[in-house]
Amino acid sequence: MHLTAPATGQVEAKPRRDADGMAVASFILGLLGLLVLNLFLGPVAIVLAGVSLWRGTSRRGRAYLGMALGAADLVVLFATMQFTDTVSWSL
Repeated sequence: MHLTAPATGQVEAKPRRDADGMAVASFILGLLGLLVLNLFLGPVAIVLAGVSLWRGTSRRGRAYLGMALGAADLVVLFATMQFTDTVSWSL
């Protein structure tokens, strides 16, 4: 518990580090979502990428890739649903 305010000029690095972690997580979940659980992992990857971009991540490319992979997860799910008339798919 801090009883005093931090001195001016000191900036905490924690929000940036959290945003960078969210960008990496969105990329990994989007990539993993192409193989399994794309109904769940696709939207999670999109939301994590959006939040990390909103918080000002230094890994903007990774966040955009995570967002694109999350959208690709949903496209793959929709396409396989149309071809197989089911909600799930297998290789």
